[in-house]
Amino acid sequence: MRLTQKGQVTVPVEVRRHLGLRPGDEVEFELDGRGARVVRAATEPSRGRRITDRLRGKGDVRLTTEQIMALTRGADDD
Repeated sequence: MRLTQKGQVTVPVEVRRHLGLRPGDEVEFELDGRGARVVRAATEPSRGRRITDRLRGKGDVRLTTEQIMALTRGADDD
């Protein structure tokens, strides 16, 4: 990994998956005798994140893409 002039690095996808990190998540660096560790910040998730996490996987809507598009356009399905 290369450190940018702004001090940024890209966290590898396998590390993000393992830690369950998503865009917008807060992380912290913890220093130890060998270097630093990236850990999820000990902050409360936002209200929106809590709602979406709670609802994830609970939907049972069986519409085709065409039906969804018709609904968003206000067209009747007749």
